[in-house]
Amino acid sequence: MFLMRLFLFFSIIILYNSCAAQPNSLKEENVKSIDITEKYKLLFDKNALFNSDGFDFPVGKPNAEGYYNAQGFGGKKHHLGDDWNGNGGGNSDLGHAIYAAANGYVSETSDKKGGWGQVIRIVHYHKGKFYESLYAHCDKTFIKAGDWVKRGQKIATIGNNNGMYLAHLHYEIRSKPDMPLGGGYSIVTEGYLNPTVFTKANRPQ
Repeated sequence: MFLMRLFLFFSIIILYNSCAAQPNSLKEENVKSIDITEKYKLLFDKNALFNSDGFDFPVGKPNAEGYYNAQGFGGKKHHLGDDWNGNGGGNSDLGHAIYAAANGYVSETSDKKGGWGQVIRIVHYHKGKFYESLYAHCDKTFIKAGDWVKRGQKIATIGNNNGMYLAHLHYEIRSKPDMPLGGGYSIVTEGYLNPTVFTKANRPQ
């Protein structure tokens, strides 16, 4: 009987501690989310000229003229972006211009190595919401983190990740800035938007 009471006593303590910790962890997650939003809200409040007035395609501006979407969002491989290739195929578009899809703030430009190579991430404030565009496998980049860019501005050139692929632009639109980089493919699509559908629905007026 004594052992059973002792077991129940410690079980209650463990359960109490577990429940008490839960609100704190949820609070920390909420604070982190608020911090990211507030961080960008403050930046865009001070630089309102860079609020988005709409989105163009990142190649063949403004309508992807001369390019085709070789691997669109979703599909059997659960692709999380669009792969833009020049109509000539192969490496015919190597070194071609990549343009900022919309006005925004450059949150990152870095060489992620592996399958990503040179990556650019730009945060956009559009119709009261924050979005992020991501441009991967770049050859040369012409901007740096902390820069402000305008829609249609040349930000990089198309690369092939040091010969790992045929030249193309992997392009993503995310509904949440500063998400983990990810892997480019996943059945989990939370935070990822279909870039072509989103762009067509948010063209400049």
